[in-house]
Amino acid sequence: MSRRFEGCLYLAMAMILVGSTVAASKIIAAGLPPFTATALRFAVALPLFLIAMRATRTRWPLLARSGWGLLFLQAAAGSVGYTTLLISGLRHTSAADAGVIIGTLPVVSALIAIVVLGERPGRAVLGSIALATAGVLAIAFQPGGDGAQPWLGNLLVVGAVGCEGLFILLNKRLHTPVPPLALSTLMSAFGLLAAVLPALWEAPWQLHASAELTHAVGAVLYYAIVPTVGGFVLWYAGSARVSGAEASLFTALAPVAAIVFAATLLGESINLRQAGGIACVLAAVLSMGLAGTRPPARAPASSAS
Repeated sequence: MSRRFEGCLYLAMAMILVGSTVAASKIIAAGLPPFTATALRFAVALPLFLIAMRATRTRWPLLARSGWGLLFLQAAAGSVGYTTLLISGLRHTSAADAGVIIGTLPVVSALIAIVVLGERPGRAVLGSIALATAGVLAIAFQPGGDGAQPWLGNLLVVGAVGCEGLFILLNKRLHTPVPPLALSTLMSAFGLLAAVLPALWEAPWQLHASAELTHAVGAVLYYAIVPTVGGFVLWYAGSARVSGAEASLFTALAPVAAIVFAATLLGESINLRQAGGIACVLAAVLSMGLAGTRPPARAPASSAS
């Protein structure tokens, strides 16, 4: 097996795991409050990342006070904001619709860089933004849906993607590079700190035992161990074996996997509107990748915290 083929296999597996987090979040939304689920996710993932750091002898970064502040903001946005908004949104919309919206992350990141950082977009980026927008609009304001207010759920998921895009923007503001494993460990630690107080406000000890609660806790454990930690390992093992442009192409697998899991695990039906939306999003992501646009600086939040 060639090194490049191994890299492609690892990246594909990582993005499939990212897609599975949408179905997991749908299950979580039915049984746990969003901040409680988020705090539990990071409480489980943090010790695993700490063990990995010790095993690989990864050092903590030496940062100025402003750098640590940026890291905390990244955790609050890209980790806590993303997870809580995604879970909250899935109380109102379908996992299939959420999967389409989450697939726009690379394009949203490019759009934020244009608006906030003043980067000059090429034709491929502008075309990708237009395609991704069309894909989201195809599913965002449908008259019916999985919940009573699908438009609200879709809007919350858009907010989750925006939070992850903000993470990438803040990452560009860091003057000292942080090793990927140390970054994911710190995101879990700071994410736990940011989510604990809101989780206590949700009074999770008052939850009554039920099948939904059991399934939700199981889904959180899966989310924390498999996509968060396992997805991190697979993403960086794969990206070390291929070019950045090649790695960015594999992000297109995440929304496809999300829709497949929504249909197979949750029993959701996939209609033409969703198929059209995912086609636009895939075309947007592939267009950016083929144009050589740089991928996000880390694996998506749903896999790498």
